[in-house]
Amino acid sequence: MVVVFVLAALLVVGVLVTANWYVWRRLFRDTTRAPGPVRRIGAAVIAGGWVLTVGALVAERAGAPFWLQRVLAWPGFLWLALSLYLLLAVLAGEIVRPLLRRYLERRAAARQARTTTGVEPSASPAAADERIPAGTAPPQTSDTPYAPQTSDTPDAPDTPKAPDAPESPDTPSSRTTDTTEGADGSDAGAASPLARPSRRLFVSRVVAGAAAAAAVGTVGHGTYGVLSGPKVKRVTVPLARLPRAAHGFRIAVVSDIHLGPVLGRGFAQRVVDTINSTQPDLVAVVGDLVDGSVKDLGPAAAPLSQLKARHGAYFVTGNHEYFSGAEQWVAEVRRLGLLPLENARTELPHFDLAGVNDVAGEDEGQGPDYARALGDRDRSRACVLLAHQPVQIHDAVDHGVDLQLSGHTHGGQLWPGNLIAGAANPTVAGLERYGDTQLYVSRGAGAWGPPTRVGAPSDITVIELASRKA
Repeated sequence: MVVVFVLAALLVVGVLVTANWYVWRRLFRDTTRAPGPVRRIGAAVIAGGWVLTVGALVAERAGAPFWLQRVLAWPGFLWLALSLYLLLAVLAGEIVRPLLRRYLERRAAARQARTTTGVEPSASPAAADERIPAGTAPPQTSDTPYAPQTSDTPDAPDTPKAPDAPESPDTPSSRTTDTTEGADGSDAGAASPLARPSRRLFVSRVVAGAAAAAAVGTVGHGTYGVLSGPKVKRVTVPLARLPRAAHGFRIAVVSDIHLGPVLGRGFAQRVVDTINSTQPDLVAVVGDLVDGSVKDLGPAAAPLSQLKARHGAYFVTGNHEYFSGAEQWVAEVRRLGLLPLENARTELPHFDLAGVNDVAGEDEGQGPDYARALGDRDRSRACVLLAHQPVQIHDAVDHGVDLQLSGHTHGGQLWPGNLIAGAANPTVAGLERYGDTQLYVSRGAGAWGPPTRVGAPSDITVIELASRKA
């Protein structure tokens, strides 16, 4: 087992080193003529970015002083996102690179043709004939047959012959084509529209600049989307066993807020204000509330005490609570007025609401216990289950749950992360049916690691229950 772990770690390190060398090559080596400060600065930026990223991850998990976590988190986690999109943009540039070079080669060929003939390549032969250098006789045509001079034709008077004038530098014969090749093998002569820098160097600079701009723009836009707060999404879910009196019952589902070194009290306040603006009947916080201890993040979570709902606010643990001290956080959210459902169930007027611990709690003997939460319930009543991870749906189906509310996936958070999330979860985001049980997965309100989302906007979902009997 140890050998397998070491080999896997070496493989990951090898892939990361190769990918970053490739990015450095395309952005810095291929855009410069020779070794120099630009290449060294590029290597320092890439290596330093990864040092900050590893430092941020280690500091968070090791419980380093919170001020140090905050210092490392912003640059370290943003570099993680930026490096991903630099790599993707540079890879996309491999498609553009040959197309741009071909375009420049065609321009060079067209210019060389104009230089050699003095005629536009698209001009007709007749147009070429009409361009007659000054001081030369007009060409003979079929309409003006050649008539040699005879003795009957008087000779033109003798005129002094002008000395040979120096050839104009603008005449075609005076222009030479520099066929000197650049260091990279491309033509760097006057026949090319890009004598300096060489065509290959020019293409590398254009593609590298576009890739860097695209990566920075993507990360900037995705970060702005997270920091501006989640948007409200509304979904109607019909339940067969829901009584008519509960038709239209609204549950505000929020998951994966991830309060931590990056997202703090101000972000929590925006989430609370957004939830309260929907005027829900019930609030369900389905895990991954925090990334840190109560000591460090208690003040950041304080706005949760302002949540307002007619039937209260409920909480279940996510895997990150078990990285942060689950017992302390359960006590803290209870103090803030939320009702933790630790493998427990409460009977609301028209349906049952149950909650189970996250599967990460199994290592601490606090894993999900479906028998305790659902075993003795009245199955004639509708049941809504709060469970952080979508993979818990199979146990929900076995216990006759009508609707499971989950988070955990972030919708992939950073495209193409949705492909990885889809391989590990039955549902990445949205509503799906599994037998008689429906599963709704929220993309989450915050973000883990980089405070950035691409292709997976954050949300707070208002689930409106619908009775089939209505």
